[in-house]
Amino acid sequence: MRVEWPTLALIILCYAVWGAALFILPGLSVLLSVAIAALTIALHSSLQHEVTHGHPFGTRRIGEWLVFATLNLSIPYIRFRDTHLAHHMDARLTDPYEDPESNYHDPERWVRLPRWMQVVLNINNTLAGRMAIGPIVSQIAFMADEARLIRNGDKHVAFAWALHVVLSAGVLMVVAASAMPVWAYLIACYIGISILKIRTFLEHQAHERARGRTVIIEDRGLLAFLFLNNNLHVVHHMHPKLPWYRLPQVYFADPARYLSRNDGYRYASYAEIFRRHFWRAKDPVPHPLYPQK
Repeated sequence: MRVEWPTLALIILCYAVWGAALFILPGLSVLLSVAIAALTIALHSSLQHEVTHGHPFGTRRIGEWLVFATLNLSIPYIRFRDTHLAHHMDARLTDPYEDPESNYHDPERWVRLPRWMQVVLNINNTLAGRMAIGPIVSQIAFMADEARLIRNGDKHVAFAWALHVVLSAGVLMVVAASAMPVWAYLIACYIGISILKIRTFLEHQAHERARGRTVIIEDRGLLAFLFLNNNLHVVHHMHPKLPWYRLPQVYFADPARYLSRNDGYRYASYAEIFRRHFWRAKDPVPHPLYPQK
């Protein structure tokens, strides 16, 4: 399509529900408004991901105008876009240095970390921990890296953050003018990011071959919708220009092809992931195969 109408319609619907959560639902229940706002904040982040890959207009620059302001307030869209596209270099997936979205650490660096930090990162390596403290852990690590780049004179990163501050102030002005208390919105932001941590928790694993590092989660429920079918992650990595609403059709038409591609790295559902990894880590924090050959 010249315009991917399902994606464009979903962007409009997302903002409409977000607005309802701010201006209408608090009159019924602040708790309900926080829950709905958190869901729309998570969905908006997934829509930013779609725009990063050129949807819904076929050219990224036009779509970016629709999602430039980050509703979760945490990461500048420009920096998300740049780091995510770098993440799509599949040969570097899970590398502690080369993959911007990797949660693995260099084993040599790991042994030098303070014991308390190792404890925190080990907790963060369970699904329960990733949801509870993951938003804080990742934000601190991300901002530390960004601050280093800015100190080293990276004007592009500095501009991205300056613009983000302005846009986030605009979002908070809308919240302040709404019926939702600002403190409630900040809680919704945290919950929204926590939901996103479910998706990223085991998207990639340490594997000798790049093809075996990316997961398939055959879920078709609410979380799959909030993640815009990015749970079928190896399909997305193989076809990054494919819109979210076509991923299930492509995968389920020939699942053997993709499971052969990723060496069978598969879960049946997010319920299975919760059962297996809510309290137990999937793998260690230090990269078990580093340095990769």
